[in-house]
Amino acid sequence: MTAPSVVSVLTIAGSDSGGGAGIQADLKTFAAHRVHGLSAIAALTAQHTRGVTAVNVPPMDFLRAQLEACFDDFDIRAVKLGMLATVEVIGVVADALRAHRPAAVVLDPVMVATSGAKLLEDSALHALRTQLLPLADVVTPNLPEAELLLDRSLPDAQAMRLAAGDLLALGARAVFLKGGHLQDEGDVVDLFVDQDGMTETSHPRLSLEAHGTGCTLASAIAARRAQGMPMKEACLAASDYVHAALRGGYRPGRSDIAVLDHIGAAPTA
Repeated sequence: MTAPSVVSVLTIAGSDSGGGAGIQADLKTFAAHRVHGLSAIAALTAQHTRGVTAVNVPPMDFLRAQLEACFDDFDIRAVKLGMLATVEVIGVVADALRAHRPAAVVLDPVMVATSGAKLLEDSALHALRTQLLPLADVVTPNLPEAELLLDRSLPDAQAMRLAAGDLLALGARAVFLKGGHLQDEGDVVDLFVDQDGMTETSHPRLSLEAHGTGCTLASAIAARRAQGMPMKEACLAASDYVHAALRGGYRPGRSDIAVLDHIGAAPTA
């Protein structure tokens, strides 16, 4: 058999029928970064820009079959983890990661949708902390997700900086903590932290409410890592990509929620 001619990136996440987040946003991001996108669907959502109306988790045997099919045939250089709703799903995914040892694992700890819909069972939070965080090369929570992972509130920038270090202590090799939820009139500040220290990056706050930013950020990091970019630089480049995609955001549904412009934000190099 011939070796694959291109590198691939695998997303293991939930499908968004509205096309703005989840698997759909991941694959758009991979295409914009010119890597081959693979997907293993860990949940099906009935979803639009106004909210999530239903969630269906596939049988675990079928999730395993999707994962084995991807790892069997493709040169997977990075894996992005998104919506993994149950303890059982997390266990199957963790087993696959331990068996195949992909070079980079990017964990977006999806817990609550933009609409407020809960996307992670209460019992699965412990499994996410203990089974997936130690396998992650980087974890990319927003502030509400960081609060759940650390079981405390993060009301200000100083609390956010302390939280980044505490999240690193939970087991991931790096943390990219997103600051968009801070009640601040100034720029949006995100923090990257690993064993070498902390780096801040910032972008002007935009006056729109958007959907799919977390999925897109984690997928852009995975794509950059698959292309060989070091982790810190991959995170900072991914943050720039999300900001560019937000600037071109558009509203395809009947709500005021925007989705990202992946084509307009596509890297030129």
